[in-house]
Amino acid sequence: MIDLNADLGEGFGRWRLTDDEQLLSVVTSANVACGFHAGDPATMRRVCELAAERGVRIGAQVSYHDLAGFGRRAMDVPPDELAAEVAYQIGALEVFARAAGTRVSYVKPHGALYNRVVHDAEQAAAVIDGVLLADKGLQVLGLPGSRLLELAGAAGLPAVPEAFADRAYTEEGTLVPRGRAGALVTDPDAVVARSVTLARTGVVAALSGTPLAINARSLCVHGDTPGAVDLARRVRQALEASGVAVEAFV
Repeated sequence: MIDLNADLGEGFGRWRLTDDEQLLSVVTSANVACGFHAGDPATMRRVCELAAERGVRIGAQVSYHDLAGFGRRAMDVPPDELAAEVAYQIGALEVFARAAGTRVSYVKPHGALYNRVVHDAEQAAAVIDGVLLADKGLQVLGLPGSRLLELAGAAGLPAVPEAFADRAYTEEGTLVPRGRAGALVTDPDAVVARSVTLARTGVVAALSGTPLAINARSLCVHGDTPGAVDLARRVRQALEASGVAVEAFV
């Protein structure tokens, strides 16, 4: 059994990046941008309504305050400020989730913040402080072995490890930086095959070819990649055909 998540609501004003409506017919969890790297109030409300209609769980995808850089630029934010910003983003999304008859169920950092809290204990603790400030019942989605999940568990928050179908891994189990060759897995057949192997065996090959053990409860397919809807649909169909139940972790 595995959850299938995607980053959604990554638009702003007249600009839209993700095909939210179609992806919400495939995934079981939606990481919704909360306005700091993408997303705006109208987009957040629309995605929450669509997710509620389809029974998809809603997660707050929190980010550094970096709209121009899509949340992918390294930033140094004081811990107290970062905790407040995380709580602010969760609270904003919660308004629209509740209005749609559901709620925010989990939190997942985005971009530079996601990668930073793998090793940076201070920034990871600030994210956890923000989550606790917003709602002590939220789950936290992140990279297996990260400081974020370690501190979430220590704080009494359910920690949910995830894997990536379309991102390459280093031999240490971290994501290959996007600026490096091979960081993105672009062959749809390879993405589908990796997804099934991850779900059934908990193993994925690093960029070097070294096998890595990844105990993941959720699988991410990025919503901003070309052909994301068809790819996500193929991944889900392949998982189910191989005997893996696709269900939300919440």
